Amino acid sequence: MNNSVLNILNSTRVIPVVVIDNLEDAVPLSQALVDGGLKVLEVTLRTPVALESISAIKAAIPEAIVGTGTVICPKTLEQSLNVNADFLVSPGVTSNLLDAAKQNNAPLLPGAATASEVMRLLDLDYQAMKFFPAAAAGGVNMLKSFAGPLPQITFCPTGGIKLSNANDYLSLSNVACVGGTWMLDKQLIANKDWSAISELAKQASQL
Repeated sequence: MNNSVLNILNSTRVIPVVVIDNLEDAVPLSQALVDGGLKVLEVTLRTPVALESISAIKAAIPEAIVGTGTVICPKTLEQSLNVNADFLVSPGVTSNLLDAAKQNNAPLLPGAATASEVMRLLDLDYQAMKFFPAAAAGGVNMLKSFAGPLPQITFCPTGGIKLSNANDYLSLSNVACVGGTWMLDKQLIANKDWSAISELAKQASQL
């Protein structure tokens, strides 16, 4: 069902999980990430300007692949599709969310943290999933455990991942890429130091 999502995950090593508080930062921040080599972006729907920011980013930076994060219900799924998000990321799933995704043929990356959740999503033909919260849910060891009975699943672990441990995840056979925020230093964003953000993105893109 989510082959397009799988292709997106396989096209990158790191997906920045971006929280945009100020609309004016949306394009320059995203441009800095793209310039650093991170072209797949997840913009979380946690702020009032998130949806408008996504529209601005997609208009200004056509080479960026822009997804929405914190998609937790049919409403946020519909909002994501209305701004033409390239993919949608959920921290977990509900029946309502999965039904809405199916009805809209949405490019959803659903979240899972246990074997039962992974198997439920596999039953629905999902083969790409977000493993969240990665560190709290067992981290690298949990993903290694999934690989034995469920080798057909490709994961994007997110949560507690940083530059120092990202390669531990990326070395696993069932991990395509990781999600993280370490390249999005809040002080640098507040200072609008886009060149420094770009350098952090470049460092992440070279993992």
